[in-house]
Amino acid sequence: MKLKSLLLGGVFALAIAGSASAEDKRLHMIVCGDNTGAGIPLQTEVINQWEAANAGYKVDVEFVPWGQCQEKSTTLASAGNPPAIAYMGSRTLKQLAKNDLIIPVDMTEEEKATYAPPILGTITADGKQWGLPRAFSTKALYWNKDLFAKAGLDPENPPKTWDEMYEAAKAIKEKTDADGVGLAAASFDNTMHQFLNYLYSNGGEVINADGEITFNSPNTVEAVAFYGKLATVSQPGPVAYDRAKLRPLFTEGRIGMFISGPWERAQVGDVNWGVTRVPAGPNGKHGTLLITDSLAVFKGSGVEEQALSLGKLLTNPENQVAFELGEGFTPLRDMPQVRELAAKDPTWAPFLEAIPDGGPEPFVTDYVGMQDAINEALQAVVLGEMEAAEAVEIAAEALEAVK
Repeated sequence: MKLKSLLLGGVFALAIAGSASAEDKRLHMIVCGDNTGAGIPLQTEVINQWEAANAGYKVDVEFVPWGQCQEKSTTLASAGNPPAIAYMGSRTLKQLAKNDLIIPVDMTEEEKATYAPPILGTITADGKQWGLPRAFSTKALYWNKDLFAKAGLDPENPPKTWDEMYEAAKAIKEKTDADGVGLAAASFDNTMHQFLNYLYSNGGEVINADGEITFNSPNTVEAVAFYGKLATVSQPGPVAYDRAKLRPLFTEGRIGMFISGPWERAQVGDVNWGVTRVPAGPNGKHGTLLITDSLAVFKGSGVEEQALSLGKLLTNPENQVAFELGEGFTPLRDMPQVRELAAKDPTWAPFLEAIPDGGPEPFVTDYVGMQDAINEALQAVVLGEMEAAEAVEIAAEALEAVK
């Protein structure tokens, strides 16, 4: 009888425990990609720490393929069933905020001070921050030292200006079996991204801090014209290429240069390569596009406060830098680990040195509309259908409707 009572008591206790677990409030977290990255176990560890400190709440992490994850989060939110927190390109934040789908993250002055101002610019609109930066990249110019040597160029002296870049590309195209430079001009978002590296290296911008379209400027016309000029020394048919298709050309020795992010350092194969800052335009200095992806806290989940708490824990300086180093991202903050990284591997230097000089991904309410307007201008010039000034003027008019 005593044993029976103990067994019944144990079953009752388990039932209560199971009931309590079932009543835990769930935080649905959407993460782009899969769970194979070296930073994911670190992310899981931080989530476990957060759950231990927040009894009664559990985090359900859902990994969604890159091509679908942001759309899924937005669709769920629009349907009234939002995730609590989701990985989003920072370019989407202004539109999400305008549609009242996310909440501001209310950074303290101390939290803001941990970021370089250009990085804060990728998440700030109307004086508020709308996401917690989670992934970050800058860009630099990779060059093939062997092709430089074959073209009669100094393999240890990469181009520092647009003129030097063009002349190097021209020499490679004329004196070797390779093309001078890889150029992206496909109807894809990273065509605009590639162009913005040039625009920011010539002192131009798309939209200013007051939300005014400033695309139609001499700086932009020069940048678009130079993009068209590069098409004469690039791989044939650049309108068929996005940035991802340039790496195979580089690894196969078919192009002498291309612009991309730090991840290429581990993927360009056996090429005798170097990497340097994006060459400076005639009216600028070495610039770069600063792209961040962020954790956005969605409105209407019922656990907004907890989701914000989780997001801030995941992205605090110590946890964030560990995640970045595991995933191979450009670190967001100036931390001792980052300085050690650059000292051990000098190929990190161009990507880290570029941060103060970079420009943010333009913050507009219709990102796709902006992308299309700029890409159409670039394609018109690359294909020789329009002069740069006319293409820029048309694009600027279209941008007024998307800001």
